[in-house]
Amino acid sequence: MSTTTLPAPGQNPTLHTKRLPAVAFLGIAVVALGVSAAICYGTGLGGWVLTLVIGLVLYMVGVYFAVRAVEGSRSARNRTWSALIHSAFVLAVLPLASVTWTLISKGMERFDGDFFNSSMNNIGARDPNGGAYHAIIGTLEQVGIAALITIPLGVLGAIYIVEYGRGRFTFLIRFFVDVMTGIPSIVAGLFVLAFWVLIVSPWFNNGAPAFSGFAAALALSVLMLPTIVRSTEEMLRLVPAPLREGSYALGVPKWKTILKIVIPTALPGIVTGIMLSIARAAGETAPVLLVAGGSAAINFNPFTGQQGSLSLFVFQQAGDASRFAPARAWTGALTLVALVLILTIAAKLLARRNRIPR
Repeated sequence: MSTTTLPAPGQNPTLHTKRLPAVAFLGIAVVALGVSAAICYGTGLGGWVLTLVIGLVLYMVGVYFAVRAVEGSRSARNRTWSALIHSAFVLAVLPLASVTWTLISKGMERFDGDFFNSSMNNIGARDPNGGAYHAIIGTLEQVGIAALITIPLGVLGAIYIVEYGRGRFTFLIRFFVDVMTGIPSIVAGLFVLAFWVLIVSPWFNNGAPAFSGFAAALALSVLMLPTIVRSTEEMLRLVPAPLREGSYALGVPKWKTILKIVIPTALPGIVTGIMLSIARAAGETAPVLLVAGGSAAINFNPFTGQQGSLSLFVFQQAGDASRFAPARAWTGALTLVALVLILTIAAKLLARRNRIPR
């Protein structure tokens, strides 16, 4: 027969259990990595990647048996799953950290004023100079035009689907948006090449087909539109129905409810979807190569003449035989990532200012 000891008056009841000290987990990790390194490097099975994988497995086994011996089997299962979740997070972050470090370490070699103030026009294979000024201008103009086209269309299309759409027509819109989501970028480029460059542009160029940055913007619009529609649709559906009903109960028209209540509530998520589409468009190479030509000279006019982009610049420099080209390619990639990051931060700050306060 078990007895329970009641705490004295004024004292809090406490539950005392045995727990494995935190230093024990560090010791298990060190022993697991040591054994794993001895196995991998001693037998020649592999390098540091295989060492980490085997060490992780040994660490899980060691944690389970150590905790089971001290705290019991139930706590051992809990600690093991917790360690597995944290290890999965670390494994997921490692590739991102590796890519970031590689990009920064190699991209800083040509991160100078000459790179951002000069183009590749008249730059030979033995010339260490040359930059991506023309490519930066092209990326900003092409993505900007594509955003001006797709953001209003995508947001209005999502509003129609959520707030007004009913029946077969709405189903067809959603179906074709889903189909467009999986279109390869090369297909979008071929579509604009066949329609705009070969059919429409000769009307404005004395009967001759013409490459242009605007044609690249049209191809990027085809890629951006489905992402904006789907992400905006999902964000609008997350807006609580009582917000709409309260506005209708006060006599506010539906269009004004959408403009003043629904969109500001869903604005952070809408901005996130828009920035995802912009990031994808800025990194596309095939459509720009097909319909813009990829000129090495600076061209401020997106409607006339060939034009380059940062993604195409990286592609061209990565395949160039010059010994100075890889440094330009890495710096171009770093510039592209930094540009998208700056735009994303700016858009997030703007959305935070304009959303409804809680």
